[in-house]
Amino acid sequence: MTQFVADPDEAVAGIGDGVSVMIGGFGTAGQPVELIEALVRSGARDLTVVNNNAGNGDVGLAALIGAGRVRKIICSFPRQSDSHHFDAKYRAGEIELELVPQGNLAERIRAGGAGLGGFFTPTGYGTLLAEGRETREIGGRHYVFELPLTADFALVKAHRADGMGNLTYRKTARNFGPVMATAARHTIVQVAQVVPTGGIDPEVVVTPGIFVDTVVELPSAQPAPEEDGQ
Repeated sequence: MTQFVADPDEAVAGIGDGVSVMIGGFGTAGQPVELIEALVRSGARDLTVVNNNAGNGDVGLAALIGAGRVRKIICSFPRQSDSHHFDAKYRAGEIELELVPQGNLAERIRAGGAGLGGFFTPTGYGTLLAEGRETREIGGRHYVFELPLTADFALVKAHRADGMGNLTYRKTARNFGPVMATAARHTIVQVAQVVPTGGIDPEVVVTPGIFVDTVVELPSAQPAPEEDGQ
């Protein structure tokens, strides 16, 4: 059964040192900033983080990296104009990077959630990203074998949850959230609104509550501009 808690600090209280954490978000859209800030306050360190990028500015994932809590990050876009916390840590040799093409990242997470043993993809073949990996020629085309990704925890931002933990998302905030929820052993979700069971049409449920362990309602959390379609 999904547990509903009062605040973000309670939601992340079970995350300890040395665990792996998937964090939803595509840049700032869909990033569960309040949950990440609670994780910073918790003091958990030596984390392995799976995310699309490596943080923006000084909040959320960037703050977690800046605080020295992330040992390794698995992502697609580690560098952008405001990724100064990651840049500084990487140049100092204080964070490990595993670079994964975006489509491969999404499919590795989906494979982890689906219980698959991996998949072959042409993306990355013949590049440094394929070094040390199994390759195969199929139908005259070369492929690289990619392993699935799972994690101990997932931090996800959704729009609404009902009393059973079923989720809907808001526009681009959806991104990696649904697949990460399936690939984590414990999924923690912040939502703008909790509605009674039956308050979400089953036809529009994106993430079924069976994949959701903890929900915290944060009606005051502001959506990123991308989530409002701006």
